[in-house]
Amino acid sequence: MPVTIVIGSQWGDEGKGKVVDLLAPEMDIVARYQGGANAGHTIAWDDKKFVLHLIPSGIFHEGTTCVIGNGVVIDPVALMKEINTIKELGFEVEGRLFISHNAHLIMPYHKAVEQARERYRDAGAIGTTGRGIGPAYVDKFARTGIRVVDLLDRDVLRRKLKDAIDEKNAILRGVYDAETLDVDQMIEEYVAFDQEIDPFVKNTTEYLNAALKDGQRVLAEGAQGSLLDVDFGTYPFVTSSHPTAGGCCTGLGVPPTAVDRVIGIVKAYSTRVGNGPFPTELDGDPEGIGQKLRDVGHEYGATTGRPRRCGWLDLVALRYTTAVNGFTDLAITKLDVLAGLDELKVCTRYRIDGKETDRFPNDLATLERAEPVYETFHGFGDVTGADSLDALPATARDYLRFASDFLDVPIAMVSTGPKRSETMMV
Repeated sequence: MPVTIVIGSQWGDEGKGKVVDLLAPEMDIVARYQGGANAGHTIAWDDKKFVLHLIPSGIFHEGTTCVIGNGVVIDPVALMKEINTIKELGFEVEGRLFISHNAHLIMPYHKAVEQARERYRDAGAIGTTGRGIGPAYVDKFARTGIRVVDLLDRDVLRRKLKDAIDEKNAILRGVYDAETLDVDQMIEEYVAFDQEIDPFVKNTTEYLNAALKDGQRVLAEGAQGSLLDVDFGTYPFVTSSHPTAGGCCTGLGVPPTAVDRVIGIVKAYSTRVGNGPFPTELDGDPEGIGQKLRDVGHEYGATTGRPRRCGWLDLVALRYTTAVNGFTDLAITKLDVLAGLDELKVCTRYRIDGKETDRFPNDLATLERAEPVYETFHGFGDVTGADSLDALPATARDYLRFASDFLDVPIAMVSTGPKRSETMMV
């Protein structure tokens, strides 16, 4: 029962969308298992570029079915906008996209509460996207969430929404002194959404397990990155779900025994968006390398437009996420962004309180004190258009080989540019 999982191995933005897009033609189903519309997966082909937030990247391949699993929190407004945009691009969606009836919905009050909370925290803000992801997961686990299936019954929807909105309005008004929401208006809006979403709703767990039993190939797509996992990431500067491999099984309802490949997407350097510790960050470096990486790599959030913090490749963190996820393969992205630098650095150990360690501490206080210990490598020139490892400069091959040997995981693909064609399979 072949399930391949594609996971970001760092703090997200590693290029998962491109890798899924490349692998999708080999798959029967591409399924998203967690996160919400805060994720942005960018696809580029020919002269086109498109950012997906909820729908799996396989939607652009005819014959590939896409699934949004129960582990995803869905913003109906964002979803319908995305569906309509894909249709306008000339791609069929109905009959190719299925949404779990058990997936939870992001409601307007989730966004209102999250944005008010971030303003209230001020300097202590987490740095969320403000799209209501966290509060939607809070309601899910508090057993007060609204699921897709609740849209089918207006009376049930009204009762659940009234209870939820009364509580959220009390919080917005009493704690954050923010504008409150109207329950009747929201009910009308979401009953209308039901009519639009209804053709896509399905028991996706049953569908996926039947497909696996039938021998179909499933590609499971995570959002964000492993170091943003709510349990295994740099808490509290994390997302509210499980981007790691374990999230695939709970987010789709497929058994662990079905998984036979886990691909870790590794950006050739490191980036993160939002607040939180980042040991290899190049912030204010005199040579301006951090800004160069940002400019050359177009390191601005696909969802928010926020500039990403940039730094050297961190193999200590990657060894940790390799262990958590059980990577069988690595996909290295954005190697081309490093071209032209005289020398490259790779973090292989941390120095914490004067002592060196090769272990990644994911508790905040310890990680904030971590100083990177680097290995230095010679730089390399332009790698765009290279179609094999042998076509790369020797110094680029040395850089890749060192990372692969350090993590003890083979490299399956290397991306040397944003387009589909600028990727080599190893």
